[in-house]
Amino acid sequence: MKDKNKIKETLTKKLLERQEEAKVIRKIVGLIFISLIIIIGGTAVGGYLYVNSALKPVDPEDTKPVKVEIPIGSGVTSIGKILEENGIVKNSTVFKYYVKFNNESGFQAGSYDLTPSMTLNEIVNSLKTGKVMRKAEFKITIPEGLQLDQIAEIIADHSPYKKEEVEKKLNDKKWLEQLKKEYPNLITDEIDNKEIKRPLEGYLYPATYSFYEKKPPLEDILKEMLDQTDEVLAQYRDSMTDKEYTAHQLLTMASLIEEEATEKADRGKISSVFYNRIEEEMPLQTDPTVLYALGEHKSRTVYKDLKVDSPYNTYKVKGLPPGPIANAGLSSIEAALQPEDTNYYYFLASSNGSVYYSETLEEHNEKKAKYITNKSE
Repeated sequence: MKDKNKIKETLTKKLLERQEEAKVIRKIVGLIFISLIIIIGGTAVGGYLYVNSALKPVDPEDTKPVKVEIPIGSGVTSIGKILEENGIVKNSTVFKYYVKFNNESGFQAGSYDLTPSMTLNEIVNSLKTGKVMRKAEFKITIPEGLQLDQIAEIIADHSPYKKEEVEKKLNDKKWLEQLKKEYPNLITDEIDNKEIKRPLEGYLYPATYSFYEKKPPLEDILKEMLDQTDEVLAQYRDSMTDKEYTAHQLLTMASLIEEEATEKADRGKISSVFYNRIEEEMPLQTDPTVLYALGEHKSRTVYKDLKVDSPYNTYKVKGLPPGPIANAGLSSIEAALQPEDTNYYYFLASSNGSVYYSETLEEHNEKKAKYITNKSE
């Protein structure tokens, strides 16, 4: 009887101990849960307070004007950085999302007198309706479809720098490494490919750029063009991911379309021909790549040109060339991402700029005989 009582007491004691342990564990779990709620809530509150603060003027009492330069072609991201650097907004990212959330647009390039006391709404309205305070010292217009040597010449014609200086900077390995850090989504190790003729070929966006200093650093002139390319491609990151394209590959495909397109050409159809050929593992056979390999600027290729031994010669090498062969405009970039759905594998352009597409080689040769060889329309 005594043994049974003793066992009963032992079991009761252990049960009480376990109950006590369970209470302790529940308290610990409860404390952890409450702590997590406090941390998450604190982070959310902190984030809210930070964003709320960033939406307010930098200093409501500071009405001293600050002269802010907004270059032509600047996107919202670039403008936000400029405003933050000049102490006009607290956070460039918050400014960017404020603009997008409110669907604001129509910002004008120029020189503005802005103050740290201005609200985001006042800043936005000023950038949309404000007057340019001074004229640009010089402007540089880069057309679509140009190669770097041609762009370097245009820069030299309109800026204080010589063509040789521009070309030297464009090939400066130390500067190129710096650009990779500044433009991680645009400029990567792909430009280091030894088969590439010019590392930044195709990366200088075609547009008109205004400069308000008599002699701005050459790096700044070139980075204005890189900024614009980065801004444009940023709009298509999702599409690039869907196509499994890097920025380099996209600019390469877009450059082929740009060089083949004429005023009347449908870039979407040209793009479809390239995609169809790649899918069937057919060489692209696009003449502009041959001319690029030869380093010549001329209207047409001849048979002997097609024999040039170069990774850019798409008559010999399948797939895309090592890099872009020219700078591409927005319509070619969009066509590279959104080709039309066709069964075309061939196209040719007649002397008047009309483009003819074919599904078979036989059909292509017939059109070539009709529109090219006989030169009859």
